[in-house]
Amino acid sequence: MENDEQHNDSALEPTNTKLIWLTGLLIITLFAPTIAWLFQRWTMGVWQNGHSILIAGVVIYLVWKELQKNHRLTKSSSALGFALLIPALLLLMLDTGIHTQLLSAVALFLALPGLSLLFMGVQRTKVILFPLSILLFTLPIPLAFTESIHLTLRHIAAKSVGWLLRQLGVPNFTSGTLIEIPNGALQVADACSGFSILYATVTIAILTAYMCPSIIRRLLILVIAIPLAISVNIIRVFILTMLVHWIGLDVLATSAHEISGLLTFVVALPIIFWLGQAPIKE
Repeated sequence: MENDEQHNDSALEPTNTKLIWLTGLLIITLFAPTIAWLFQRWTMGVWQNGHSILIAGVVIYLVWKELQKNHRLTKSSSALGFALLIPALLLLMLDTGIHTQLLSAVALFLALPGLSLLFMGVQRTKVILFPLSILLFTLPIPLAFTESIHLTLRHIAAKSVGWLLRQLGVPNFTSGTLIEIPNGALQVADACSGFSILYATVTIAILTAYMCPSIIRRLLILVIAIPLAISVNIIRVFILTMLVHWIGLDVLATSAHEISGLLTFVVALPIIFWLGQAPIKE
C-alpha cells in the first residue's frame, strides 16, 4: 500500500511541475510590461531606486535559502492563494486602463505569495513571506507621496551644512534650502535631499536585521538606519559645498556631483552590513 502511494506521488510530480512552469509563463506574459518598467526604473541611477536590483537579488537568494532549509515542511495547496491572486489580477486589469504601472507592480508582488499558497501551501509560504514582502521596498514611490519628506530632508541638510561651515570659519547664509557662500549659492534640490539613500538604507537595514540572529544587533541596525542615512547625505552636501568654496560652482557640472551620490551608498550600506556581523556582547 505504501509503495502504491509513493508511486502515485511520483507520478503526480511531473504534472505539478508542468503546471508550475505553465503558470509561471502566464504570469511573466501578463506582467511583462510591468517587469520591463520596474527594471527601467531600477536602472535609472542612484537617485531613482538604484538599490532595488540589489534587493531583488537578495530576496531571490533568501527565498531559495528558506525553502532549502525548510524542505521537510509539508508541500500542499491552499485555496487561500486565490484571496491574494484574484485582487492582484483585478489591480492589473485596473492599471491596464489607467496605465500607472505602479498598480501593476503592486499586483505582481501581491500575486507572488498567492501563487506560493496555491502551489506550496501555508507552511512553506510562511517561511518566505517576509522576504517576498521586502519586494514592496523596491517600488518607485511617486514624488507626490514623498514631497514633504524630501522637503524636510532638504531643510535638515541645508541647516546642518550651514552649521558645519560656520565651525570651519566659512562665511555663509542659509535660508530654507538655499546655502549661500562667497563663491556662489547652492540649492539643496530633491535629488540631493538624501531620500534615495534613506530608502535604500532602511530597506537594507530591515533585510540585514532579518538575517541577523542577535536581537541586540537587530535593534541597533533598525535604530541607526535613519540617522545614518541622513548623516551620510549631510556629509555629501557639505563636501560639495566645500568644493564650491575652493573651486567654484563649475565643480557641480563635473562628475564629482554624481560620484558623491554614489559614495553615500558605498559608505552607508557597508556600515549596515558590518553592524549585522560585528561582535556585540549580549
